[in-house]
Amino acid sequence: MRPAAGRRQRGGGNLDVYSTSHVPPDTRTNYWNQVYSSRFAQVTFNPLDHQEFEAELKLDHVGDLGIARVRCKPTDIERTRSHIERSPRRLFSFVMQLRGSSVFSHYGHEITLEEGDFTLCDNATPHRLRFTNTADFIILRLRPETLRTYLPNPERVCGLKLPAREAFTASAATMVQTLWDQVERGLPTKFDAMVTRAMLEVLSTSYALAFDPWIAESSVVSARRAEARQFIETHLKDPDLSPGMVARALRISPRYLRMLFAPERETVSAYILRRRLEECARQIASPLWRGQTLTDIAFRYGFNSAAHFTRVFRDHFGVTPRQYRKAHLSAPPLSLS
Repeated sequence: MRPAAGRRQRGGGNLDVYSTSHVPPDTRTNYWNQVYSSRFAQVTFNPLDHQEFEAELKLDHVGDLGIARVRCKPTDIERTRSHIERSPRRLFSFVMQLRGSSVFSHYGHEITLEEGDFTLCDNATPHRLRFTNTADFIILRLRPETLRTYLPNPERVCGLKLPAREAFTASAATMVQTLWDQVERGLPTKFDAMVTRAMLEVLSTSYALAFDPWIAESSVVSARRAEARQFIETHLKDPDLSPGMVARALRISPRYLRMLFAPERETVSAYILRRRLEECARQIASPLWRGQTLTDIAFRYGFNSAAHFTRVFRDHFGVTPRQYRKAHLSAPPLSLS
């Protein structure tokens, strides 16, 4: 179903508004995936209940700063390697949880976002946002060169949680909410540069206060580690993925690659294994993958032995893959209220 005229509206300011409100439930998910991917970002929405799914997207920009508000019923939002290949333009996004809660997986981290929390997302690396209740969040999107003026090493904090309880975060959250309210009413363009600068200064200050040791690291080392992690994240399904493959792709020595990961207290091999196991566990626990065998899921993420997969999975999670699936899929269904 093509995105139809009439689903787009103009808000009180200069907002583009897209909604599923006039779309039949049977075609709503496909419609929304087309609209969201063509108007904002290449991702896939996988609702927990396709018949109950509803979503709304509002878009605008303030100078070089894109701003969006997304509301939706429980869903998984996923950006994969194939999405990235279809939209190669790199952007960073500050995501603020306005209402509800979510689980965000990115750069090897998995965090829970509550109201007022922030995280930073790099669209050049796969990521996933999961909501088990109705979600409402605001996204501030900008180019890397703009962000680096305020936050020199953004890759260092991608996928980490900036909690609402941190000293400056509450001020940043209030400022983002106020900015959105003003955008909805209509913000005169002559203030764009001033507003963008003030917003990014508050956000960068919040991150500096919360993650100073991380941000202060050498920009060269930080950038190279981020490249390595990005390569790993986009090649997790490649059975040939190894530290040697990563080093060759980045044109660095294996020794230098080990040095890059030393501060993480995790070897490159351990990082690859952990991320593969986490992705397998996510699919094993998801009703969307109920029809796939455990072996199919393991082989999809580069494992080539069911026995080896079972052993390392049990070592990591404390239960076998079969026990893990039974424990998660036998849980009572979540309420959509």
